[in-house]
Amino acid sequence: MSIEEASFEAVLLNDLESMSIEDCNALPFGVVGFGADTIVQTYNATEARMSGLDPSTVIGVPFFDAVAQCMNNFLVAQRFEDEPQIDDIVPYVLTLRMRPTKVRLRLLAEPGASRRYILIER
Repeated sequence: MSIEEASFEAVLLNDLESMSIEDCNALPFGVVGFGADTIVQTYNATEARMSGLDPSTVIGVPFFDAVAQCMNNFLVAQRFEDEPQIDDIVPYVLTLRMRPTKVRLRLLAEPGASRRYILIER
């Protein structure tokens, strides 16, 4: 899939896994990738710009405990525990360190994948 075809709705987990850092940074939506331990491994430039968080302070940190506590609930974090395979778009309101911001989250997980992803469309 080319970067132009990688829309919020169409991009697949495998596309994200094989994407270069430059292509991931060029996506028009936020991308956060983390392992089963929730440690952030991918934090693209779009998400860094929108959240105001420098990727160097986010990579290597537990996502739901230290970066996005407002997602540490049954609507987001718990789904990654309960559902080994997810591809779902969820309307959501981000509240941490900002005014409440309506977004759409896309939750992506597959058995055997090295990362799970949350895509954030503002």
